[in-house]
Amino acid sequence: MGIIGKPLGWGGIVRLGLVQSAIGAMVMLATSLLNRVMVVEYALPAALPAGLVAFHYAVQLSRPLWGHGSDRGNRRTPWIVGGMGALALGVVLAVDSLALLAQGGVGGYAMAILAFAMIGGGVGAAGTSLLALLATRVAAERRPAAAAITWIMMVAGIIVSAGVAGALLDPYSLPRLAMIVSGIALVAFVIALVAVRGIEPARTAMEAATSPLMRIEPESFGVAIAAMLADRDARRFTLFVFASMLAYSMQDMILEPFAGLVFAYSPGESTSLAGIQHGGVLAGMIAVGVGGSAFGGRSAMGLRRWIVGGCAGSALALAGLAMAAQAGPGWPLALNVALLGMANGVFAVAAIGTMMALAGAAGDGRAGMRMGVWGASQAIAFGLGGLIGAVGVDWGRAATRDDAAAFALVFAGEAALFVVAAALAIGATARSTTIQHLELAELAR
Repeated sequence: MGIIGKPLGWGGIVRLGLVQSAIGAMVMLATSLLNRVMVVEYALPAALPAGLVAFHYAVQLSRPLWGHGSDRGNRRTPWIVGGMGALALGVVLAVDSLALLAQGGVGGYAMAILAFAMIGGGVGAAGTSLLALLATRVAAERRPAAAAITWIMMVAGIIVSAGVAGALLDPYSLPRLAMIVSGIALVAFVIALVAVRGIEPARTAMEAATSPLMRIEPESFGVAIAAMLADRDARRFTLFVFASMLAYSMQDMILEPFAGLVFAYSPGESTSLAGIQHGGVLAGMIAVGVGGSAFGGRSAMGLRRWIVGGCAGSALALAGLAMAAQAGPGWPLALNVALLGMANGVFAVAAIGTMMALAGAAGDGRAGMRMGVWGASQAIAFGLGGLIGAVGVDWGRAATRDDAAAFALVFAGEAALFVVAAALAIGATARSTTIQHLELAELAR
């Protein structure tokens, strides 16, 4: 039984995609906009916001627990709503901590840590339960498409959030920033509430008693990890996910400071540059969809080809940014960033489609646990990626006394890591075959 209840139609999938849009809109404020403000406007070390973002990813190591909790309950919607509420409050609290951080007081650090703990916990609870709901309520042949649609809508939420914030933020002031962030967080939370309303009807007592969700024995996080590590193909896929997501996330914390320090962009201009990047991501995801690799239940082999192409394109675009650091303001930075975003989008939608197939194909009521484990692995890579990128820039600036050289070194290292990820994807043939067999077996039921 791969599908729990009536399968979701395209309208239901799009509604859940709106929740992803809301998540993306709020997370952008914490990981991109506040990062720029801390480093440029308040002259704080880049390692501080990078450390906070890494901490919020560390909190997401609890994803398997959230997924397991939604597996064991009758509904996933409460986990989604609760997570979205914690995320919205955490983003607002993070802005409130800026004034105290600028003064160097301990209270500012404590408030910022609490805020990012709420952000990480909220993303983990809402995001894991949302993807598990998709994996268990979407027919097998629509799962890759559902993954692409929800990811595209998340990027769209980031684009809208970055565009609104960028348009309203100049001239910069802390009260203006607080007002903008609070307004975006409130609107995003309301959209999520409306989107999930009635999408998951309560089960009757008989349905609950016969559901696979109620028949499985509780599994601990350690048991789930041990089961995955016992599978050689799963270990290979885990290594690929870690390496690729590490490369994917390394520029997150340094791109806007790069634009500000090397190209003299204003806060609004650098925030808009982030919107250009995510616009490129959206274009890349749409390109994969039009190509057919992520839609209509196509083979995992086709998805893998797009993964490799996206990794290679990302490496080339990052090599361009390394050259841009040396060339300076004459370089077409916006175009370079757009191309990087497009390559990232091609890679990301294919990788997420593969992860969705892994989580939902077995149909044994443990989709939340599986998605949580994959999400925790991704979170580790994301947290380390942002931190490594920022610390690398700080180290490079101290060693070379040259901002441009420091950024060039980090971008070049990230490009090399994408090449490694592409090589790992080429070698991961066994897992592709396993996924395809699972999909065919479920379709035959």
